Amino acid sequence: MNPTRSTILKDIRRDYWLYIMAIPGILFFLLFKYLPMSGVIIAFQDFFPFSGFFGSPWVGLKHFHRLFSDPDFFMLLRNTLMLSVYQLVFAFPAPIILALMLNELRREWFKRSIQTLVYIPHFMSWVVVVSMFYVIFESQQSLFQSILESLGFKSFSIMMEPSLFRPMYILQVVWRDSGWGTVIYLAALAAISPELYEAAKMDGAGRFRQIWHITLPGIRSTIVVLLLLKLSDILETSFDHVFNLVNALNRDVGEVFDTYVYRVGLINGQLSYATSVGLFKGVVGLILVVFANWLVKKFGEEGLY
Repeated sequence: MNPTRSTILKDIRRDYWLYIMAIPGILFFLLFKYLPMSGVIIAFQDFFPFSGFFGSPWVGLKHFHRLFSDPDFFMLLRNTLMLSVYQLVFAFPAPIILALMLNELRREWFKRSIQTLVYIPHFMSWVVVVSMFYVIFESQQSLFQSILESLGFKSFSIMMEPSLFRPMYILQVVWRDSGWGTVIYLAALAAISPELYEAAKMDGAGRFRQIWHITLPGIRSTIVVLLLLKLSDILETSFDHVFNLVNALNRDVGEVFDTYVYRVGLINGQLSYATSVGLFKGVVGLILVVFANWLVKKFGEEGLY
């Protein structure tokens, strides 16, 4: 028997309960991630549902040529990249900063209470989040509009203002998802040895120096892995989030590839063209994560693989 195969079988027998618990996750990815990938072949066809995969005519790169020559392509690319860059600059560091602040709290009950409060929004759907912001900022009796009128300013619609679309999007992302990221970083912080902090105190290091020289290096590998995963989704935006924010007035700055695929694929029935857009996004994401993983390894980190 192959020694490598023998080692794998020995590991499975030793940790069989872990593999049993992993089965639902493996089935999820097989059924909803890998199996649907066979459908990307319609990106190279003029697909007709009644004709099926084998009866639809092949057209080669026709839909990709249409995508890259479409006047909306650069608008979609700009909007998607801008939202992704904003998330990297503002939303990605937010849970790190929040975790560092919570880690400095000494009263355990207060720390857990704050952690619970910032984690609760993660369980809300984007429909609920956008609706809450609409009630707070948009309705005539809202707190925001009342404050504007009391200060003598003319009320205006934040949701309809194109220049405020991206700040509103990032604000909602930070408010909803920072708590989830904080849990991951707090778990990484718990693995740092307290003896390192004691030694730093004896050497006269203050709190900021301890954070800079002990805490941040201690969670660096976690930050790198999450950053790599974020880079792989550089063209991926939350469809239901953007879909609930986009309207006729801010479409020029809010329309992204995900909402475009929905509009041309499901509403207009152009399934092959919509699939080509999705395949383009996937290929770009794969290239980025491979390049970022190679770059991270060049700097001495482990990377994803």
